[in-house]
Amino acid sequence: MTRLILASSSPRRRDLLAQVGITPDAIDPADIDETPRKDELPLLHAERLAAEKARHVAARHADAFVLGADTVVGCGRRILPKAETAQQARKCLELLSGRRHRVHGGIALVTPSGKLAQRRVVTVVQMKRITEAEIDAYIASGEWEGKAGGYAIQGLAARFVRGIIGSYTNVVGLPLFETLALLEGQGFGK
Repeated sequence: MTRLILASSSPRRRDLLAQVGITPDAIDPADIDETPRKDELPLLHAERLAAEKARHVAARHADAFVLGADTVVGCGRRILPKAETAQQARKCLELLSGRRHRVHGGIALVTPSGKLAQRRVVTVVQMKRITEAEIDAYIASGEWEGKAGGYAIQGLAARFVRGIIGSYTNVVGLPLFETLALLEGQGFGK
């Protein structure tokens, strides 16, 4: 059976794959520059990064399936950062408070023959109005660190979400239905 390499260090992606019975043979983060290009839209940014991650890691793993993924929180045409500071997280939460935003998931698979196959997923998330005290408490939790848009829907931030339209697992970090369809469609596990 052909090996599966996950081009990500995200524990959330590993946990999501494990949830559906898939354990990658290796974890090999791509470690690429994730800076958005000038005027790059959120969905295109997610697609590009997923493909770059998969291609970059595939160069190190001949004869393996390599799965790359990226999750981008977009508010209109704006790409929100993976929060690295409390101030970034606060700005993201203030911007998202009381409004809808989109979570863009890009997934890319390089097959053992070198073929690149991709999928994209968009989930709409509706946030309630978040009070300053709620933002302060969330910032104090530290859960926002390294999270796209400054929040983790699977944790404490779930209290801010009024509803979603689309894939919940996409918001967590990997759209499982589409990922499984991509893997199966390219012959993984057969």
